[in-house]
Amino acid sequence: MKEWYQMNEEEVLKMLDADKNGLSSERAEELLKMNGENVLQESKKKSALRVFAEQFADLLVIILIIAAIISMVSGNVESTIVIFAVITMNAILGTVQHEKAEKSLASLKTLSAPTAKVLRGGVKGEIPSAQIVKGDILLLEAGDLVTADGRILESYSLQVNESSLTGESTNVEKKAVVLEGEPALGDRINMVYSGSLVTGGRAVVLVTATGMETEIGKIAALMNATKEKKTPLQVSLDKFGSQLAIVIMIISAVVFVLSLYRRMPVLDALMFAVALAVAAIPEALSSIVTIVQAMGTQKMAREHAIIKDLKAVESLGCVSVICSDKTGTLTQNKMTVQQVYINHQTMGADALDLKQQSHRYLLYDAILTNDSAIVEGQSIGDPTEVALLEMGRKADIKEDILKEMMPRMEEIPFDSDRKLMSTKYRLHGVPTILVKGALDILLKRTDRIRIGDEVRPITEQDVKEILDKNQAFSEQGLRVLAFAYKEAQANQQLTLDEEDHLIFIGLVSMIDPPREESKEAVAEAKRAGIRPVMITGDHKITATAIAEQIGIFSEGDMAVTGQELDAMSEEELDDKIGKILVYARVSPENKIRIVDAWQRKGAVTAMTGDGVNDAPALKKADIGVAMGITGTEVSKDAASMILTDDNFATIIKAVANGRNVYRNIKNAVQFLLSGNMAGIMAVLYTSLAALPVPFQPVHLLFINLLTDSLPAIAIGMEKAEKDLLSEPPRDPKQGILTKELMTALFVQGGLIAVCTMIAFHIGLSTDSATASSMAFATLTLARLFHGFNCRSRHSIFKIGLTSNIYSIGAFFGGVLLLALVIFVPVMRTLFSVSPLNGYQIGMIALLAFIPTVIIQLYKVMKEHVHA
Repeated sequence: MKEWYQMNEEEVLKMLDADKNGLSSERAEELLKMNGENVLQESKKKSALRVFAEQFADLLVIILIIAAIISMVSGNVESTIVIFAVITMNAILGTVQHEKAEKSLASLKTLSAPTAKVLRGGVKGEIPSAQIVKGDILLLEAGDLVTADGRILESYSLQVNESSLTGESTNVEKKAVVLEGEPALGDRINMVYSGSLVTGGRAVVLVTATGMETEIGKIAALMNATKEKKTPLQVSLDKFGSQLAIVIMIISAVVFVLSLYRRMPVLDALMFAVALAVAAIPEALSSIVTIVQAMGTQKMAREHAIIKDLKAVESLGCVSVICSDKTGTLTQNKMTVQQVYINHQTMGADALDLKQQSHRYLLYDAILTNDSAIVEGQSIGDPTEVALLEMGRKADIKEDILKEMMPRMEEIPFDSDRKLMSTKYRLHGVPTILVKGALDILLKRTDRIRIGDEVRPITEQDVKEILDKNQAFSEQGLRVLAFAYKEAQANQQLTLDEEDHLIFIGLVSMIDPPREESKEAVAEAKRAGIRPVMITGDHKITATAIAEQIGIFSEGDMAVTGQELDAMSEEELDDKIGKILVYARVSPENKIRIVDAWQRKGAVTAMTGDGVNDAPALKKADIGVAMGITGTEVSKDAASMILTDDNFATIIKAVANGRNVYRNIKNAVQFLLSGNMAGIMAVLYTSLAALPVPFQPVHLLFINLLTDSLPAIAIGMEKAEKDLLSEPPRDPKQGILTKELMTALFVQGGLIAVCTMIAFHIGLSTDSATASSMAFATLTLARLFHGFNCRSRHSIFKIGLTSNIYSIGAFFGGVLLLALVIFVPVMRTLFSVSPLNGYQIGMIALLAFIPTVIIQLYKVMKEHVHA
């Protein structure tokens, strides 16, 4: 049997029972059920049982198991039961969290799954790549990721990068030919393969293999599931946690030896050492950080920013420069034709008349040199081309009927170097080349002009009038496309040389108006200490006009073209980079150079992009931001954040969210570590003063894993403060454990420890069990109150007690848990708590509240001084 590349078009279509107009929806559905989705099978996931077992392979859990064994040996069975119950509950929570992460990862994969343009029943449409079946007609163009293997039926200068399969980084030119023999994969020029990238041209392709039958499916029989890397913040906290554990193990060992030296019973000495270890290690820290980040990314997703890489959440808070594309990001990406310049006259788009020959040529050129479509009111393709189709509809031309009557003979697709697109049609029986593109390029290739029914040589006066009109359009922020044509020989092939000696027809000016929210977003960015920079392929005048409208560009700022940028030395660019706020007519290389220059200045740079050519710059930037609507799959793959609404204002919201997530994590860390510091100080004090152990390990577990987790999560839910975007961006080199934070940990932890030890001494006048119970209750309640202190650097009076209902819920939830342990006999027995009288409970409440009163008074005084 012949291979696909050895068959001609008829044989391939017959073999797959396919048609050039595409499969019917019913047949496609049938094939999808029969052969399955077009996806690669993923590697086998860990079972829930294995994930559960892995939760016990942790230094902290091992310490807790040792504590449980010591409790059991010392005859404290209740404590042992509670410790094992807590460990098991923690393992269950870890397993549930892992399963949730797997589900959210799967939903993210679905959300970012590539789509494909197909022809079904003769109608062009876009479907998820998973729904492609064998026999589908795939429509490929520059920027698309090939999502199935296929045989090329029609190729229009198609170029494909197959490095994912062949390792060859050079682009391969593809043709619709029949191959003989058995060429290597890289030499099969009439085939395209899943996983490769269209870098130029376009093609019509018949799908021959999907899913695991594709070449990439054969090479990678099992695709590794995505593994999440730890973020720098998590790495920093893990490192801190492990260092803390080592220090505590040493101190615990010293305390154990000291206790033995003072002739304390071995089991009591062990309980002291274990209590210190359990008090010091912040059990909930890692999971709290993950939960707060996850909530932050979910909030961003609701606000149209999908974070692909968790590191981006942290980096967002440090962004100091945003290099933004103009079209669709700062503007609406809804091009509409404003005015047409033809026969040396300016008129509205609705004034074009098919009966006038020059108007007819312009309309034909605009509609036929066009790869977009409007299907059932839905625009498919480039917004500029869609605007031209809508202009044609105003002149009563249905583009689908026109294209059916006049089939395209040949074409040279648009590319960013030539800035032209040419097609060949038979107009009025004469082979005609229709050209559209950038005026500066097209005018150089023009030697004649059509005025009405007359074609004559173009004069210097004509050129001056055309350039003046173009300048006038550009100054209004309008985008201008030029149109020309020429008659050709019937047998002459359309080549790049044929794009010369053209007849100028006219100009079409369009506007992509700024988004209403862009101006406000730019002002917000500037207030946040972030420099917005516009990078666009448009003319300098057009770009500057839009930049001025939305507040990016003002008097004294600079605008440069890609050409002017190329002429600058590195030193000159470094000197001027802070003043250049608009870059026009840029190349992909220019974008990388701009990002590089900002990074040399130490700026954390975000870069937006939607095209294949933007991918290197998106990778180079600290935060690559891809467009979810207009973006190519390659740009989305290279980016760390995807905007589902392609809106600049969303980036500013994401930056605010990033800053808020980091601030909340820092506050949660302060809450957890200052509370733990209080526990450490209390245990060390009693150890050095040769007093009884103040807490049982089960007490500290109750605090660390139950009552502490609730306020920490509530702190993570704190809304962004109004002044959050008034502060300069955070220095990314600055760690979370700053001198300021460490001071707060010792001072606040010390206050709580002092009040806890006063309660301990009050209880000690009764007996050691009462002392331990009072110390435990005071420490728990004081830490619950302390949750309000850690919500913000401002006082509770300034931020409002009820502005975060979760913190109130967490406080009362914690108090309820504590009340159950103090007042319910069964719980008292389980948690080794002695019965307490009214006076003792009153003292616990008073002493627990004192640290919060002192901290809040200090904050109020500080605010009064700075007011």
